[in-house]
Amino acid sequence: MASSDFVFVGIKGAVIALDRGTGTEVWRSPLKGSDFVNVVHSDGDLYASTRGELFSLDPGTGHIRWRNPLKGLGWGLVTIAGEGGSSSQATTAHKRKKQQEAAAAAGAAGATS
Repeated sequence: MASSDFVFVGIKGAVIALDRGTGTEVWRSPLKGSDFVNVVHSDGDLYASTRGELFSLDPGTGHIRWRNPLKGLGWGLVTIAGEGGSSSQATTAHKRKKQQEAAAAAGAAGATS
């Protein structure tokens, strides 16, 4: 299965991959503690943070590729930003299409005046 077939959930110190079609758990990766887990899937990469630590996971298996304890920063919540994820690309493409349609409609209206 491709990672696009999954929904990723961060909960109680773990990341869980669910089958997008059935909701069945595919894999579970315990990270650290039992706190909130922030999860970002961007450009095929999966990142998670909990208890002030950042993890990179394999989206297909949940295997931890690397971890960074973000030393000296405490256990606060960590936010993660990714650039150019598939959802942002889809949103950009949708906006571009709407702009082209509006321009075409405006051009057609101007041609009939």
